[in-house]
Amino acid sequence: MVESHAVLGVVSVALAMVLSPGPNMMYLVSRSVSQGRRAGILSLSGVVAGFLAYLTVANLGLAVLLAAVPQILAAIRLAGAGYLLWLAWRTIRPGGASVFALREVPDDSPLRLFTMGLTTNLLNPKIAILYVSVIPQFVDPGAGNVLSQGVVLGLVQIAVASTVNLAIVLAAGGVAGFLARRPGWLRAQRITMGSVLGALAVTLALGG
Repeated sequence: MVESHAVLGVVSVALAMVLSPGPNMMYLVSRSVSQGRRAGILSLSGVVAGFLAYLTVANLGLAVLLAAVPQILAAIRLAGAGYLLWLAWRTIRPGGASVFALREVPDDSPLRLFTMGLTTNLLNPKIAILYVSVIPQFVDPGAGNVLSQGVVLGLVQIAVASTVNLAIVLAAGGVAGFLARRPGWLRAQRITMGSVLGALAVTLALGG
């Protein structure tokens, strides 16, 4: 049986994680703005599949292996930091565009949208750390089946992240329209987002 305080703890952590800028948010916003809400929702389905993959791997015991061999997690962290730096440069570089900028891009197929969402989430070090180091802290061996607790708490995280990300997808177009009428705000948003991504990348690379 999962304790209520454990559920509340995971909800709090999941909210903090999903609301902080990261690869998932960047990808979902950019796809929703450039190709529409349907594309954003298809991309989100790939992100959710990534969550389910991490949930499965963690609860099959591979989380123990990752914890026992820190080089694996370090490799994930460094790869994720490099990915964040790449996103930051694309956002903040001279002539770069905000993720909320309205622009025409070639439409991707539903399969590619799903695959890109899945890949983005699987390469997201925040999610690896979440399932390897954070959610297990809320599992109480004395409260019943450990595997069941891990699955339930993981599903709680997925429900929270999916709900918030869906709201982001649905609102992205409106935010983009608002910023498009205010170039100064759009430029400030781009610089702020790029700076935050760069700071996250450095923090992650240093193991913070």
